[in-house]
Order: sequence, then structure tokens, then C-alpha cells
Amino acid sequence: MKQLEIMIADDHSLIRNALCNIFNDTDDIRVVAEATNGNAVLQQIRKRAFDLLILDLSMPGRSGLELLKLVKTERPDMPVLIFTAHPDELYAVRAIRAGATGYLTKDCESDTLLSTVRKLAAGGVYASSRVAELLVTSLSRPSAALPHTLLSDREYEVFSRLVRGMNLTAIAKELGVSIKTVSTHKSHILSKMDSENEIHLTCYAIGHGLLEIMQE
Repeated sequence: MKQLEIMIADDHSLIRNALCNIFNDTDDIRVVAEATNGNAVLQQIRKRAFDLLILDLSMPGRSGLELLKLVKTERPDMPVLIFTAHPDELYAVRAIRAGATGYLTKDCESDTLLSTVRKLAAGGVYASSRVAELLVTSLSRPSAALPHTLLSDREYEVFSRLVRGMNLTAIAKELGVSIKTVSTHKSHILSKMDSENEIHLTCYAIGHGLLEIMQE
């Protein structure tokens, strides 16, 4: 039996160890590489392809949707399972649009994880019923979508930092862009979300249960 050779990218050793223990109890899945930050992920996939990459969205260095897009640029045919603490409503649709072939939250059952890994490695895709519902809504009824879901990926990254109280300088430094660029994104965000200022954005985030999620 050919073993699936997978890579785990997560900066928490407890998560990596737990995943390795789950996969080590199988006969067909083998963890052959690990990474604790986005740059290490890119370095390893440039050296070789894997049957599957399990990727956390929140890691030091390059992370999130930006990292996912870079991974798919380097290895467009490699399946990527997003394995994250962020609930479906926050990033699932964006991740799938960016190239992920599956999205699981870290509170899933081990059986679900194993079946999803095997399905994706065999060329399939995985989306929970909730993610499928969100995808259908975003495609068929864009007018019904919540304003924050209409932001571009970069705008959403800026939005999430603005509502957590970060100033433009800090955001620019963290994202590696100019203050002018962040300011432009902020203007677009205010316009798309029909808000007058950052206070309104923060109230929106609190009202939709986003602020607590973003701070996890």
C-alpha cells in the first residue's frame, strides 16, 4: 500500500504532535515534513511536492490567505487542507476561493480529519454543509451577503486589524506595505461597508460576533 506523504504547517507543537499521533496510527498516512512558519512552508514545497499540505491560517511570518495563494502558485496541483481555529464564517469561503481543497476547524473529530485527508489526497474536495451554504449564498445571492464578506482579502486583513485598535503605521508594518496603501484600503473598506469611521467598523464587528473571533 502506497502511503500518503503529507506536510503539517502549524506553529503550535501540541497541534503538530497531536496530528502526528493520529496519522501514525494509520497504515496509509505518513507525516514527512513539518513547518512552524510561512517562510518554512514555502521553502519546503519548493524542494518537493507532497500528497497533501495541512495548513494553519495563523502562523508567524507569511500566513493566512496570502500564504495559501503563494503555495498554490508554487504547487497548483497539490491539495491543501486548511486546519484552523477560525470558524467557517470567518475564512472558509475566502480560503476555498484562494485554492484550498478543504477547510476543517480544529475541534473536528479525528475520523472526520482522516476521511477528509484521504478524500483530498485522492483528488476530491471537502466542504461542510455550512461552508457549502456560504459558497452558494456568495455566488447566487451576492446582495444577501454581509458587507464584510464583500471585502477583498487584503481589505479584510486591514479591517480585522482596524477593529482590534491597530493604527495605520502598525498595520503597514505588520503587512509589509506602505502607510499610504493601508490608508487607501481603509477608505475602500469604509465605502464598501457604508461606515463613517473606525468606531462604526468596530461596532459592526462586535455586532456580528467577529471581534472575539479575530482576537483568538
